[in-house]
Amino acid sequence: MQAGAGKTTRRELLTAIGMMGGTFALYQAMTTMGHAAETQFAGPPNLKGARPGASVIVLGAGLAGMLAAFELRKAGYKVRILEYQARAGGRNWSLYGGDTYTELGGATQKVGFAPGNYLNPGPWRIPHHHRTLLHYCKQFGVALEPFIQFNHNAFVHHADAFGGRPVHFREAAADFEGGVAELLGKAIDQKALDQEIKAEDKEMLLEALRGWGMLDQDMKYARNLRSAEHRGYERPPGGGVNGAPIPSNIFDFHDVLASQVWKNMAFFMNHEMQTTMFQPVGGMGMIGKAFARQVEPLITHNAKVTKIFQDRSGVKVTYKDTSTGAVSDAHADFCVCTIPLGVLNQIDKNLSPKLQAAIQAVPYSNSVKIGLEMRRRFWEEDYSIYGGHSFTSQDISLISYPNNHLFGDGPAVLLGAFASGLGGYRLAGMTPEQRIETALAQGSIFHPDSYRKEFMNGASVAWNRVPWTLGCCARWNEDTRKEHYQTLVAVDDRVVLAGEHASYVGCWMEGALLSSIDAITRLHARALEA
Repeated sequence: MQAGAGKTTRRELLTAIGMMGGTFALYQAMTTMGHAAETQFAGPPNLKGARPGASVIVLGAGLAGMLAAFELRKAGYKVRILEYQARAGGRNWSLYGGDTYTELGGATQKVGFAPGNYLNPGPWRIPHHHRTLLHYCKQFGVALEPFIQFNHNAFVHHADAFGGRPVHFREAAADFEGGVAELLGKAIDQKALDQEIKAEDKEMLLEALRGWGMLDQDMKYARNLRSAEHRGYERPPGGGVNGAPIPSNIFDFHDVLASQVWKNMAFFMNHEMQTTMFQPVGGMGMIGKAFARQVEPLITHNAKVTKIFQDRSGVKVTYKDTSTGAVSDAHADFCVCTIPLGVLNQIDKNLSPKLQAAIQAVPYSNSVKIGLEMRRRFWEEDYSIYGGHSFTSQDISLISYPNNHLFGDGPAVLLGAFASGLGGYRLAGMTPEQRIETALAQGSIFHPDSYRKEFMNGASVAWNRVPWTLGCCARWNEDTRKEHYQTLVAVDDRVVLAGEHASYVGCWMEGALLSSIDAITRLHARALEA
């Protein structure tokens, strides 16, 4: 659905449903529209009857490619993986102290994090319903720990609200809910909704609004101990002589609306952003390393694919060794290609014209992540913030507090930016040093007394400057999916594509794995027919 004069976009409709009906109503609506529901994992693929000697070449040692290789080899195929980088894992990647990273344009960063600290430039959290990824993490021995997604004590900041100062999420969210509940309560009392609400439901709805919005008996959202139960206290309950709590002041409703806190509330209602979430112990790259241990003998590293050619006899892939310059050919009966579409579009290949058009039709997002290592965990010690995110209207978009080693001493890395859109482009156009300075300047709005004082060093990744992806992840829209998606995922004679771009769970590791399982299942059927 496209926005237009007098029309409401699906995103706007879902946001409204979420604000009024809560998480369940939003999820039900998203399911109806085809945007939610549990991912389609019914267990590992059951591939049987591979022809003796049948071979498959896999292009890319990201999660999709390694899973394809793992399951195809298990089914009896002869498998080989060509990987551009010197490591496996693809976008499943962590940067640790001592690592070196060079982006397009030649800027090189030497990561200076203390031992055990890291930045996850790509994926950084795993939803509880991404069952494919969780299955293989368990099978391959990846230790997981909770990822704290939702923190009421973190901050929201918008330049046009509250005089430009940040406020706690719990305060702004409580005042939004209270203000909306009061307004809706007035509409019910004034019989403005009589045609929409049955008489027997009116009192139940009023009572629900009183409880949800923390309204008093007069259906007012006011400064009292009831509202303070949601937004926090000026003086919290204590013991002894001064133990009585004092309620906090309520924000002006105009500022609450101007803060756009409802966007952050809707963010946490999004099915894939709901708790519980997980992260690997030691960094997201631990997943890629665990997958690689299953298929490492099959991987040829430093292999830059330059040509893909298929005919009746099989598939020939030409590649260049990036360390020696030597050019070689690899041959197989079939090919699973997981190369990101922006890179694949630049490779010489004789795929069908429709598939070529589909590859060209899908742009990639431009996210930027910045990791800032701080001398101490001041967000915990000074602000009582343990995990979660603080949101801002500035280019950095948010900062995210680490979920590991809570209450620990010594240096820790927080995510100083997760930018996209215009903010992402502006940050990507900077040098790595300029990105760090911008992240420090903008992040100081939340922690002015500590941010620069405690800063040690940082690292950044601008995904449209990453040589092996040229972007973060595929961004379909309804028109491109309608015209090109089925072509993109179909077996093209002897070649099939896989990766998050070939799924409806785009930008997630789960999508890459589900796509891989689907692709090799259909390729296996094609091989049996050959």
